[in-house]
Order: sequence, then structure tokens, then C-alpha cells
Amino acid sequence: MATGNINVSVENIFPLIKKFLYSDHEIFLRELISNATDATLKLKHLTNIGEVSVEYGNPVIEVKVDKEGKKLHIIDQGIGMSADEIQKYINEVAFSGAEEFLEKYKDSAKDSGIIGHFGLGFYSAFMVAEKVEIISKSHGEAKAAHWTCDGSPQFTLEEHDKTERGTEIILHIAEDSIEFLEDSRISELLVKYNKFMPIPIKFGTKEETLPLPEDAEEGAEAEKATVDNIINNPNPAWTKQPSELEEDDYKNFYRELYPAQFEEPLFNIHLNVDYPFNLTGILYFPKLGNDMNMQKDRIQLYQNQVFVTDNVEGIVPEFLTMLKGVIDSPDIPLNVSRSYLQADGNVKKISSYITRKVADKLNSLFKNSREDFEAKWDDIKIVIEYGMLSEEKFFEKADKFALYPTVDGTYYTYEELHEKIKDVQTDKDDKTIILYASNKDQQHSYIQAAKDKGYEVLLLDSPIVSHLIQKLETSKEKISFARVDADQIDNLIKKDEEQISKLSDEEKESLKTTLTEVVPSDKYTVQLEAMDSNASPFMITQPEFMRRMKEMQQTGGGMFGHFPEMYNLVVNTNHELIGQILNTKTRKKQERLIKQSLDLARLSQNLLTGEELTQFIKRSYEMIK
Repeated sequence: MATGNINVSVENIFPLIKKFLYSDHEIFLRELISNATDATLKLKHLTNIGEVSVEYGNPVIEVKVDKEGKKLHIIDQGIGMSADEIQKYINEVAFSGAEEFLEKYKDSAKDSGIIGHFGLGFYSAFMVAEKVEIISKSHGEAKAAHWTCDGSPQFTLEEHDKTERGTEIILHIAEDSIEFLEDSRISELLVKYNKFMPIPIKFGTKEETLPLPEDAEEGAEAEKATVDNIINNPNPAWTKQPSELEEDDYKNFYRELYPAQFEEPLFNIHLNVDYPFNLTGILYFPKLGNDMNMQKDRIQLYQNQVFVTDNVEGIVPEFLTMLKGVIDSPDIPLNVSRSYLQADGNVKKISSYITRKVADKLNSLFKNSREDFEAKWDDIKIVIEYGMLSEEKFFEKADKFALYPTVDGTYYTYEELHEKIKDVQTDKDDKTIILYASNKDQQHSYIQAAKDKGYEVLLLDSPIVSHLIQKLETSKEKISFARVDADQIDNLIKKDEEQISKLSDEEKESLKTTLTEVVPSDKYTVQLEAMDSNASPFMITQPEFMRRMKEMQQTGGGMFGHFPEMYNLVVNTNHELIGQILNTKTRKKQERLIKQSLDLARLSQNLLTGEELTQFIKRSYEMIK
């Protein structure tokens, strides 16, 4: 058996790192500024614990574009490096100075905000530069050093006359990357990736109007001054404790995140946990209504205030991806380029925590201000209903605050609703029937008929209501949902009020024969029912199961198969018109009455369109004449 060490050829691995380490070349700026941030935070930590005696001051990271010289400069005032440290941290690929620092000071530096992990970020510079220089002066007594490399494994290292502490990285931009010599492009990248970095980042200058002194004369003009253009907010709201923030602070931060968004969020949820993992963030509930096609990817994922991605699939439960906001965690496992998540146990724990935290916040809002919660229900229900469908633990918690509004604007929790209707809306098997409408206007006549019986009718109009109903029926005992225009409501009405038909059995048989000869049998099943004489003569219902499956088909693609359009034509045998149809002498007039009555019923259900609607209108005018 042979053992040994695997050798890595620098000549072969270096081009791979330069070309393929990062999927997008623009990442280089994020990586270099992250390194500058780490250098500054290391110095801050060492001064805080008294290990170095230099003055920390108010350091900034500066980015400068030299378009003429085709150079880009990243300058920090951090801990700096000696020649020996450059040999150690730069010339050894994949040796992480950040990891070494955290290991050395693991007890005191765990909350220092150090970003680096892999020791590879610096080499992203060669994706856009044909040559890179490092000029660095350590915080100690060592002389400054100057390192130069043209992208090959060879480098030069010599002394430099730099006297100020810190590091300057100079990128000689390659011809195929000259876009990174444009101020607008660099500004765009700084805002995208470094908007909330913990150290101020300077990019150029700007003109600022100075406030007038208190003793200024009336009409005096304010003076202008040229100041550093700091492009980032080093202390964003999510890094603070909830007790430090007012409602206006949360709203201002929302505007900072989404400057083009004009609508205010409904409310926010501040995430702040340090065990068993570190996670902070703020999630906002925007106004959603019934729109499930809203743009997702609006929650931004950060790691130690460095932007990673706005694709948070996996770490944020899918039903919450319709929200907006920020999540930041040093414990989120990222791939080597810090561009996307690596799946591991921590991701599931974080996702579960976020689900629980959102559920607890919603429950608190419901209990503390139910009236306000009800007012916001239509704008947040799609998130809650989707969560109840997709996350079992959220479903259990949501049962306390999920609302079921009636067509009259009364809001019930499930428990309240069941208690109110359990002795009234039951079928012959003592199963509670929950009636609901999906469209108040289209189903008005059916709603009114149910209300006349003293029944409560819910208004459930979200696009996923069919799926939610299925979930509720399987998780609750002895309940069934029925839309007000469904055939299932017949069982409820029959039990509540037995009606006796005015027609004899012989007349019923004759009527059914007449109707089935005129009514299209491929679309309608004729049912004779004894109802109140004031109820409609003809009503169209749809088999509850069939209608539900068709709705699921619309929201779930082809997975539910294809279901034909089938309806029941319910004929009220106690209505005066039915007697007239039965007693009409001429066959032609009888057919016309049936067609007109059927079309009126179809019209009430929006089932009359095209040529059939045209014929109905024409026939109506003829009957009026």
C-alpha cells in the first residue's frame, strides 16, 4: 500500500481560479471590498482588546477610478500587511487570513463581523485585471511592501515608501473588462453588493448644502461644500435591537431597500436570534391581495452585511418569498464563491425558525389588535393561506388567527365559525356544511337564497381556495365545504325545511320528460326539487367535486387531469312558471319557455356567451313583443 500527498499544479489551478471561480466577473469588487472590510475590522478588534496601541480613528474604504491610466484602486486604512504577511496570505492560494484570525481570537472575535472564509476572494481581481498591485503598510513597525503579479504564478515583492497604515489594491483593467472603468458601473456594483457594509465606503465626492446658522440674516443663501460621497449605510436597521427602533425607522429602512416602491408595507417582523445560530433581519408584509404572480426574489440575503443573493429559496419558506426585506446570517452555508446556498441542516433550522417567528408575529397582531388585523386581512390572506397549505407547522399555528370572512363583512376564526353554525348548518349525517361564495356579484341570487334560510355564507375568493378547502376538510372532523351554487347545498336545505311539491308524481314524470327533450343532456342533469315558491324556477348548480377539481386543474396545471363541464339543472316544482310550462298546450311555446328559463339561469352563472347569448337577446325581444 502506498500513501502520500496530492500535489496541486499552480500553473494549472491558477487559470481555473481566475476564470471559473465566480460565475459573474462583477463579483471581484465585492470580494476586494470584503477583504478591505476584514482588514479594518481586524484592526478594530485588536484595538478594542488592547493588543495594539495604534489609534483606530474613523477609517473608510475608498474606491477610485483612473480611466486614463486604466486602473481601479481599492484603498483601506485597516491592519495592513508586512512583506512576510503578503508572502503568507497572498502567495499561498486558499490560505485564509480571516479564518486564521478568527481561530486565533475565537473567544473574543466571534462577533467581530469578519467576512472571509476560503482565502480565494483576492484572486477574483484577475478576472478583470491583466496586472494587480498590492501596496501595504502594516500597523506594526515593519516597512511597507509592494507586490506585483501579471496573472501568472510569478510575482515580485519589494519595499515601498508608503507611510500610512493600510492597503491599496491597484487593478490594471484588461481590455475585455473596460466597463469597470466607468463611474456609473462601479457605483452600480457598490450599491448592489456593498450598500450596507459595516465600514464607510467612499466613492468620489458630492456637493452638499450646509445648514444656515441660527443668526443668519433673512434671505441669506446657504453655502455649499464638497464632501466625501459615502455610498453605504454601515449601520442598517436590522443590525440594531428592536428596542432601539421606532415605527418610522422601519418605514425609512423599507424606503432605503426599495426606493422605487411607493406603497408603505402593512407591518414588519424583526428577526433577531443568536442561538442555535446567528440570524438577524427584517421582513415586511406588502399589500398582496389575490395576486400570486407578484415578483418574488425581493428578500435580500446578506452574510455579515455583504449582499449574497436575492434568491432565498430554501432558507425562506416558499410561502414567505412574496414578502420583502433582509435576512443576514454568518451561519448560512454558502458555496466557495458566496453566490448561492449550500444545503445543510442549518438551512432547515433557519427556515423553521423564520416560519415560527412569522406565525408568532401574526398571532400577536391578531390578539393585540384584531380590528386592525381584520382590516389588513384581504392584503395578507394569500400568504397565510399558502402557508397553511404548504407548511404543516404553520397550519397548526395559523388555526388561531386565520380568518374566514362572510359576505356581510363579519370575520370569524374557524373555531368561532364552527361554534356558530354547528347546530344550524348540518346535513342528515350531522356533518357541518360550511357555505361559501367565491364571487359576491355572480353568485348573488344563491347567496340571498342561503341567507333567507338563516345560513352564514363565507366569502372565500383567493385563487388557492379549492386547495385550502381540501386541506381543511381532511384536518377537521365532520365538516364539508360547499359553494352556494353547488349541488351539495340541496342536502342542507332538504334537512332544514321539508317542502312538499305541488305537482303529482304523474305531473313530475311528464315535466321531466318534457325538460330532458329540450335541455342538452350532455351538459345538464335535470333534478326536480320542491322548494319555496318564491325561489327561482330554474337554478344551475355544479357538482361540488367536479367544480373543485376544475379549479385545482387551473391552479395546478395538468396534474389533476381534464374534467368536463357538467351542471345540474334544479327545477323548483312549486314555482308558478313550472306549472305554466307543464300546462302549455303548444309544443313550440313550451320549448321557448324552457329555453328562455334555462338561458336566464345560465345568464346568472355567466354561462351564456357568444351566439347563444345573441339568440337569447333576440328571443327576449320577440317575447316582449
